[in-house]
Amino acid sequence: MSLKPILAIVGRPNVGKSTLFNRLVGERMAIVSEIAGTTRDRLYADGDFAGREFTVVDTGGIVGERDAPQQDTAVFFRLARAQAELAINEADAVLFLTDVEEGVMPGDFEIAQILRRSDKPVYLAVNKADNEKRAAEAVDFYQLGLGEPHAISALHGTGTGDLLEEIISNFPPVVAETESEIPQIAIVGRPNVGKSSLLNAILGQERAIVSEIPGTTRDAIDMQVMWRDAPVTLIDTAGIRRRGKIEPGIEKFSSLRALKAIQRADVVLLLLDAADGPTAQDMHVASYALEENKGIVILVNKWDAVEKETNTMREYETRVRAAFDFIPYAPVLFCSAKYRQRIPAMMDTALRVRAELRSRISTADLNEILREAVAQHAPPTHGRRVLKFYYATQVGIIPPTFVFFVNHKDMVHFSYERYLENKLREKFKLTGAPIKMIFRAF
Repeated sequence: MSLKPILAIVGRPNVGKSTLFNRLVGERMAIVSEIAGTTRDRLYADGDFAGREFTVVDTGGIVGERDAPQQDTAVFFRLARAQAELAINEADAVLFLTDVEEGVMPGDFEIAQILRRSDKPVYLAVNKADNEKRAAEAVDFYQLGLGEPHAISALHGTGTGDLLEEIISNFPPVVAETESEIPQIAIVGRPNVGKSSLLNAILGQERAIVSEIPGTTRDAIDMQVMWRDAPVTLIDTAGIRRRGKIEPGIEKFSSLRALKAIQRADVVLLLLDAADGPTAQDMHVASYALEENKGIVILVNKWDAVEKETNTMREYETRVRAAFDFIPYAPVLFCSAKYRQRIPAMMDTALRVRAELRSRISTADLNEILREAVAQHAPPTHGRRVLKFYYATQVGIIPPTFVFFVNHKDMVHFSYERYLENKLREKFKLTGAPIKMIFRAF
């Protein structure tokens, strides 16, 4: 596996950022997800150009001080700077999008000033240049002091290929990561849910820090600890903080840091705040782990602060599972990082999930489960067409990947696929581990 470089799109509102975002990642990938149970006004999606994969970030419209409504000037300006700086900090390159129809605006100069102070490559694109006259007018944007303006049309795709070719040629080189024998566990979650406290609780539990490894992705600290006489690497993303009144505007950008930590991890510890309960942002982060095929443990922190009755924990877990119904296999644990409660159970569960990701099921056992499942619940039919399963085999791990050979793969409905997955999990557990199911015509 190699980490995907991140390209952040910044610019004023209504210059075409979302259109360009869709152009770069493919409309089928942008904004909406088909994963049940998640709401997705997506911040990012993966793109591919000339065989190079990368992650595209749509930062939303940045409103400068001069463009903001007078009564909200201070808030808008702080929000604009915070959004731009966070997006820039997390990105490998920044694409600054402007609008040739409006010309160079005061807000463009404000954004350019922020970008010039960064150490990231900046590419200036002038959008809506869909004819020769407008393309010629793109030279006016030289005055922003960011180098050559690239005349493009996000709507029609004009000029985007040449722009992308230049961008990817300057991306960091691809460095394939070999699988580490040391478990990699990422601690992720919204700001102020207790990530730092949890890290300290884990370190304090054993007090045997082997080393501190400088962050390999510029934003996290990897700590190797000894857990039950074996090394474990903790990937800490606790440096993300809320910033006063601008919290709602920048919180989504913290997901970028979580995303990179998730990509490097085997297992993700997703922290929830017991007082807040599951939020849309928590579900976003969980969906990142699902898309990256990582193991996941849902951890309800600050449980010590919750007033409890006989069924409090059971009712709370039901609420959490309803929110995260798209990952029903994820274990839900309750802890208090402050008082170091249930830390051993949490670590042991995370390591068990890592082992489940590497599970191998024999072909004989797999086909026995398949025969039982088909006998208990017949596959769907359509007219005279009857779906038949011939046999199944496991073809990979991390995550466990299974191929099912059938006569009509187009007849395998999502509900029947989920049924087969549930049957597999009834027999083989695979706690916390996603599984991949492939259906092939035979």
